[in-house]
Amino acid sequence: MELHNLKPAVGSNKSNKRVGRGPGSGYGGTSTRGHKGAKSRSGYKHKIGFEGGQMPLQRRVPKFGFNNINRVEYKAVNLDALESLAAATGLAKITVEDLRNAGLVSKKALVKVLGNGAVTRALEVEANAFSKAAEEAIKAAGGSVVKK
Repeated sequence: MELHNLKPAVGSNKSNKRVGRGPGSGYGGTSTRGHKGAKSRSGYKHKIGFEGGQMPLQRRVPKFGFNNINRVEYKAVNLDALESLAAATGLAKITVEDLRNAGLVSKKALVKVLGNGAVTRALEVEANAFSKAAEEAIKAAGGSVVKK
């Protein structure tokens, strides 16, 4: 095999369908577009969601609910995650930056500490919000909470 005798595999190259080139081709006349209607005309471009005049799906389906623009979204971090982070790093003060570095929260996320799990060491925890159970558990272990 050399460059001058390379050929594509048999059946892999198909010839183009030459539409609108007379009745002998089998694709003359309507040029495979069917008869009449907007889709047969030149320049036809349908609008997104257009269903030929039928009531489109986005108008058939009812609207419900709303999005509150004032909602504050927190990333939840549980006490057991704080405990394991403190055990792994030896930190006595855990900040939001420490949680980001550990990969527990993303860059811009607000952090809320929740009370799932237990804390055995005295930790100073800094976060944007705390649940009552988490706050009580941290204080009971001899630690403190700082709302950022």
